Amino acid sequence: MKNIWNWAQENPRLSGWLVLGLGMVAIVMYSGRNAGLNLFQWSMLIISTLSVAGLCVWILTWEEDEDEFEEGL
Repeated sequence: MKNIWNWAQENPRLSGWLVLGLGMVAIVMYSGRNAGLNLFQWSMLIISTLSVAGLCVWILTWEEDEDEFEEGL
């Protein structure tokens, strides 16, 4: 368990993407359970959801990147 915690602290963006992505996929699957989607549609929906989660984490870290850039000047 400590190894997972250390990895999450060393890789905050990846761990944030993982947690946010899993949560978003769970919500999408719960919401769309009766939509009658086939396997291809589900897979594209999950890939799209994970992509959006990655973009969200990336956008949230823009300010962090700017602070690091200003400190380097």
